[in-house]
Amino acid sequence: MDKMHVLVCVTGQKTCEKLIDEGDRLAKEMDAELSVVHVAKQGAALLGGNITEAEALEYLFQISSEHGADMTVIRSNEVVDTLASHAGKVGAGLMVMGSPRKMRRDITEEIRAIMPEMQFRIICTEE
Repeated sequence: MDKMHVLVCVTGQKTCEKLIDEGDRLAKEMDAELSVVHVAKQGAALLGGNITEAEALEYLFQISSEHGADMTVIRSNEVVDTLASHAGKVGAGLMVMGSPRKMRRDITEEIRAIMPEMQFRIICTEE
């Protein structure tokens, strides 16, 4: 199998650079490849919707490229299953995620439940 990947899961523009920076640091430390994924529900705005879709994609591509990461954007209403599937496709051994915001669905526990072999690094992204 190819080199292990650190998979950074990004959700919002304000937090994705911090998460990608940490993923890059961990990938270098582990001699792993870096991958970035954003799963957006069907019809939902990318990266929280504060900018146009084209701007969001360009921003994600730019930040990912600066860190030598491949970037994938997936539309799916099944976020947890989609993340798990993508992690398997890229050979991720470590998943980097932001901490859930208050009053939002916490998918980290759901992902841990279906991916017990995955290592996780949860980063506090609250200001």
